[in-house]
Amino acid sequence: MDEDYMYKLAQYRMPFGKYKGSLLIDLPEPYVVWFHQKGFPEGELGEMLGTVYEIKLNGLEYLFDKIRDNPFSSK
Repeated sequence: MDEDYMYKLAQYRMPFGKYKGSLLIDLPEPYVVWFHQKGFPEGELGEMLGTVYEIKLNGLEYLFDKIRDNPFSSK
């Protein structure tokens, strides 16, 4: 995964629904799994939700801990 993409993903917020305004990486796993089963939206949001699904499925949320501590320092 590209470092710039990780920073973008770490800051991307859910634009609608029950979790509107929540960071995608913070969405509850059952909600992301539901999207996976029903189908992700088209476009960038769907791509990012798919990435979040894979991250949560593989227990890789810890990769975003340092980004949370220092969100503006990329590279």
